[in-house]
Amino acid sequence: MRKLTLALSATAAALVAGPALAADLTVSVEIPRLSGAAYHRPYVAVWIERPDNTAVRTLAVWYQQTANEEGDGKDWLKDMRTWWRRGGRAMTMPADGISSPTKAPGRHAVTVPAARLRDLPAGNYVMVVEAARELGGREVVRVPFRWGGANTARATGSTELGAVSVNVTR
Repeated sequence: MRKLTLALSATAAALVAGPALAADLTVSVEIPRLSGAAYHRPYVAVWIERPDNTAVRTLAVWYQQTANEEGDGKDWLKDMRTWWRRGGRAMTMPADGISSPTKAPGRHAVTVPAARLRDLPAGNYVMVVEAARELGGREVVRVPFRWGGANTARATGSTELGAVSVNVTR
C-alpha cells in the first residue's frame, strides 16, 4: 500500500507541475536610439518558434493602434514579414494580452506567466524578435533557449534591435 501511495503522489506531482514545471518567461528587448530627422518607432513582434521554424505562440506585438492620416496601424503589420508569414496574418488585432502601442527607444520587457505557457512541452525553442520601422530597416533576432528549467540566453541585433535576452525561471 505504501508503494502505491508513493507512486500516486509522484504522478500527482508531475501532473500539477505541468509540462515545463511552471516556469515564467521574461524577454528583454532593447530598441536603440537612432539618429535621423524622421525617426519612427518600430513595430515589433515577439514570438516562440520550434527549431524547425514553425511558430508556436506570439507573445507580443507593438504597433500603432490608432488610425491617423496615413491609415490604420494594422495595415502595416505585414512589414514584419517573418512574423506575418509565420502566423501574424491569422491573428485578429488588437489581441488581448498580446498587442500594445509601439515603444520608445530603451529596454522593454515582456513577461509571460507560467499559466499562459502551461501547454508548452519542455524542450528547445527559439525566441524570435522582429522589428520594422517606417523609413528605416527591418531586423530579426533569434535567441535559442530551453523551456523546462531555469536558464538565460542572449543575442544582439545590429541596427533596429539591440540586446535581446530570454530568462526562464522556475
